[in-house]
Amino acid sequence: MYPTLGNLFGITLPVPTHDTFVGLGVLVALAVFIVETRRRGVTDPRLLSVVTAALVGGAIFMRLGPLLQHIDLGSNPSVVEQWVYGNRSVLGGLFGAWLGVHVGKRLTGYRARTGDLFAPAVAIGMAIGRLGCFFTELPGSPNPLGFGPVLDQATAARLGGQPGMPLHPSFLYEIAFHAVAFVILWRVLRHRLQAPGETLVIYLAAYGVFRFLVEFTRGEEVAWAGLDRSQLFLAVTVPLLLARVAWQWRRGAYALAPRHTPAELVGSAR
Repeated sequence: MYPTLGNLFGITLPVPTHDTFVGLGVLVALAVFIVETRRRGVTDPRLLSVVTAALVGGAIFMRLGPLLQHIDLGSNPSVVEQWVYGNRSVLGGLFGAWLGVHVGKRLTGYRARTGDLFAPAVAIGMAIGRLGCFFTELPGSPNPLGFGPVLDQATAARLGGQPGMPLHPSFLYEIAFHAVAFVILWRVLRHRLQAPGETLVIYLAAYGVFRFLVEFTRGEEVAWAGLDRSQLFLAVTVPLLLARVAWQWRRGAYALAPRHTPAELVGSAR
């Protein structure tokens, strides 16, 4: 695959591809977040501390999320080894960002719901950041449908995949999910969903279900009962999110506001 941008574009440019797309995703996510805060008229300066706590928490848990990779604790890397050389975990990063938001709110006394601000930003950031994974990591397991990237012997040996056969482009599946989610969040739910903060809950619940299923195309190491580590984490957390969605649904919290006509939008702006 393409560990540097030089490899990707066929030039001399020793810049890590994965980190570049992750950084670009963060920048775009921040831009979308700022646009949404301005649209909603959110000006509380404490929100900056909350966002900073989310970024710090996400960065820490993205690095340390895969720390406990083996049931035999002695087989796991040390904290330093994992931080310097270990893989990143998207699920760990999301959990860390969620935890960081709550810590930031507790420290600053900020009480307003922030899920509606974060949801579209996270979706577009994930769509862009996952391009870094697609260009640098094992694409997926062998695809019986006959389409997908084909690795040569050297690349397959380096990534731990199978050479000479189409592999599931699992990261492209995920990129498509986040792109579609962003469009729905940006064009529909952020304008019409009336329950404060619930767009993020809906997005994370949908992503959790999708991610559990797409893991079967990733070719990750099975940890227990035919499931990999990500699926075991999701098997615990996704039911909690779905229970929250079902509870809110029964309360009528997800009723959509009427769609405004162009004339109504012009009149409301006067």
